[in-house]
Amino acid sequence: MKHAKQVFDLAVVGAGICGLAHALAAARRGKRVVVIDRDLAASGASIRNFGLITVTGQAAGDCWDHAFRSRQVWAEVMEQTGIASPQTGLLVVARRPEAQAVLESFAGTDMGRACRLMRPADIAAAYDGLHADRFAGALFSPHEIRVESREVIPRLADWLAQAYGVVFMRGVTVFDVVPPILETSQGPIWAEATVICPGDDFRTLAPDRLAAYGLTRCKLQMLRLRPARHDPRLPAIMSDLGMVRYGGYAALPEAGALQGRLMAEQPDHLRHGIHLIAVRSEDGSMVVGDSHRYGPSPDPFGATEIDDLILDEYRAVFDDRPQVTERWTGTYASAEGRWMLRDRPRDDVRIVVITSGTGASTSFSIAIDTIEELWGS
Repeated sequence: MKHAKQVFDLAVVGAGICGLAHALAAARRGKRVVVIDRDLAASGASIRNFGLITVTGQAAGDCWDHAFRSRQVWAEVMEQTGIASPQTGLLVVARRPEAQAVLESFAGTDMGRACRLMRPADIAAAYDGLHADRFAGALFSPHEIRVESREVIPRLADWLAQAYGVVFMRGVTVFDVVPPILETSQGPIWAEATVICPGDDFRTLAPDRLAAYGLTRCKLQMLRLRPARHDPRLPAIMSDLGMVRYGGYAALPEAGALQGRLMAEQPDHLRHGIHLIAVRSEDGSMVVGDSHRYGPSPDPFGATEIDDLILDEYRAVFDDRPQVTERWTGTYASAEGRWMLRDRPRDDVRIVVITSGTGASTSFSIAIDTIEELWGS
């Protein structure tokens, strides 16, 4: 006999940002939603990142469009929940003339229409603590929002439960999904439809279907720093290395010259997939990273060499010698030539995997499309 509390319109497997986004999109349509997760609390990629909702620099087309729409949903959610942003905007600094050429080209695209170029003198006048006299220029974007991921993800879950009646079943493993039944470690759950958001777990549910996408995992290293100097006006910061990793810049013709110079001057940074993102927390500390290493089973260990290379790029941009207060590694799903996938094993099941490390930036918009596929627009 079915228990009333175990009958739902939608079951979401996975309580990371992708799963929470799908729960929100369905709940906003009045659907009864359950979110099932095998962990008792968030511990994966959704809380191990920068908490930077990034629009500028995302690859042109669907990825940029989803990031822009997700940013709008984030703004709505933050207003409704009272979640504050300790930092807004993004400053992409160019340490080399080749990087400045990339930024100037980007500013002329549709994606750069709300951004503005800055000269070194403008940077020095606006912000303290940067080596502005060493820069060729910068691009400022107003789009980015920063949140503290390890605090916001559980807070979003609590809000979904309180505001929309979303049911959370934690510490529960889903063994099989054949709607309307999900077989779990706490017995069957009935749901009209299911969305599986497995993160970088490709082997528990629908492994055969996921294998067809050639998925692997990306390991990254992150740091929290205590700067000796602190300017609360600073937006999030990126630099030259990011311009050859983020598709919105890297696809521009001017990026080729920058890539060549970086290969000559910073080959170890490129070999470890390092680029600089530096974001500020409310307490004045900074989350800084990161690196990229790909493989099916990344080890859990951080390398001092990689941390030192990240700090090397940080010190090239910031006039600062910070104290390292935390170090950690994270992993996320990756697939060559693909930034996300939405698989359709059945009419009433979707598998959604974000394969580019853009989960915080794109999930809310992806989820809207998924729910429209299941129930129409």
